[in-house]
Amino acid sequence: MEYVLVVLQAVVVLGAIVLGVRVGGVGLGLWGVVGTLILVFVFHLPPGSPPIDAFFIVIAVITAASAMQAAGGIDYLVSIASKIIQANPGRLTYVAPLVSFVFTALSGTSNIYFALIPVIYETAYRNGQRPERSLAASTVTSALGITASPVSAAMAAYLVLVGPLDFSLIDILVITVPAAIVSCIVVSFVQQRIGKELLDDPVFLKRVEEGTVEMPAVLKAQQAARAEAAATGTSEAKAARQARKSTKTVAPVEKIVHEVPKGGATAAYIFLAAIFLIVLMGLFSGLRPAFPNSDGDLEPLSMSIVIQLFMFSAALAIILVRKVPPPQIVEQSLLKSGFVAAIALFGIAWMADTFISANQETIIDPLGDLVTAVPILLAVALFLVAGLTTSQSATTNTIIPIAIGAGMPVGVITAMWPSLVGVWLFPANGSQIAAVETDLTGSTKLTSVPIWHSFTIPMLVSWVSVVGAGLLIQLFVR
Repeated sequence: MEYVLVVLQAVVVLGAIVLGVRVGGVGLGLWGVVGTLILVFVFHLPPGSPPIDAFFIVIAVITAASAMQAAGGIDYLVSIASKIIQANPGRLTYVAPLVSFVFTALSGTSNIYFALIPVIYETAYRNGQRPERSLAASTVTSALGITASPVSAAMAAYLVLVGPLDFSLIDILVITVPAAIVSCIVVSFVQQRIGKELLDDPVFLKRVEEGTVEMPAVLKAQQAARAEAAATGTSEAKAARQARKSTKTVAPVEKIVHEVPKGGATAAYIFLAAIFLIVLMGLFSGLRPAFPNSDGDLEPLSMSIVIQLFMFSAALAIILVRKVPPPQIVEQSLLKSGFVAAIALFGIAWMADTFISANQETIIDPLGDLVTAVPILLAVALFLVAGLTTSQSATTNTIIPIAIGAGMPVGVITAMWPSLVGVWLFPANGSQIAAVETDLTGSTKLTSVPIWHSFTIPMLVSWVSVVGAGLLIQLFVR
């Protein structure tokens, strides 16, 4: 009978997640709360601990980020990223994914990537490159920035979970940041070899013929060189060299310029300074004030509170220095999306903790033994649940406590945590859809098979490489 009740409770948890995903937005968190209500009132499970610290970390970060956005700071960051991307068109497939990763990690949200999609596409298209290569790779690597950011919602959730294990923010970043960089490089190397060149792509040529997209000047020159080589009986290798040579005679590609509001740079610097101080506090615990704990021993102020204090303070500093009207902050897109993330985190984490705490001996311990025996199953579970929920923070709160309860080494757990890149498993994210819609050449695409699309290969390559690199790096941590 006990196992029947556990199965029914699991059905409630999974059902709430599925219904929440279908509703989307705030609905994910609200269904999580309803699931908690059913577990408490119907199954009489003691309510778990609501993720108060993680919730307020997200609120603090999105408040500061929204203040920065209102003051033009996001525009400033985008302008810098745009310049870097456009300055290296020949290495676009390598540069764009790294830029997407870095700027997502700095801002704590992948929303900044939306503004980079048109830049990446135009740079690739105008230089005659297949946009799918850089667009798909950059979309995937932007998710790696979430697990490498000191101020992302997923990091807030993870930090609260592993904090009691004496595993600090710096310990996490020492593993996730270099592993993500390795993954970006590997993904770019593989992605550079994906798909046909545009001049050999029948989909692109058909779109040109139909007038859907115009052939850029670079490709026109290459096409002319090919035709001339064919007419004179030149070999394919020589024709290719002539085609590359012909592109040098084409007028330079006009660069995209992003307008930055006055004071945008200042707002961005205030936000980044707060992040720097947070990382510094995590690196040197002696910089944090210490207070007696329950045992009477002095203990440094928790990083959860440090993040909240510095992020809220950064928001106020931006408001005062840039004279941003507070009502404008509430209207920013980052605040709206961040609030949705906070509610989703709160509801799902509360429900998961209620279910896991009440069933420790019945189901969690056996699952923990399985994960301990075959550790790679943790990476698989994170990957699949992230794909089903499309929420890194919700997945973190659902799966990570199982691994912690099983007694897995926290370094190994952290190395596998970036498996959250599985959020790209199904084409259900705004970034994927935006990339497909932006690419007028038709190279970036979805298919009738939900899990097979332009993002599948870079996602799988990223998953394997980031976990592999992380597992090696964690051997040298602590």
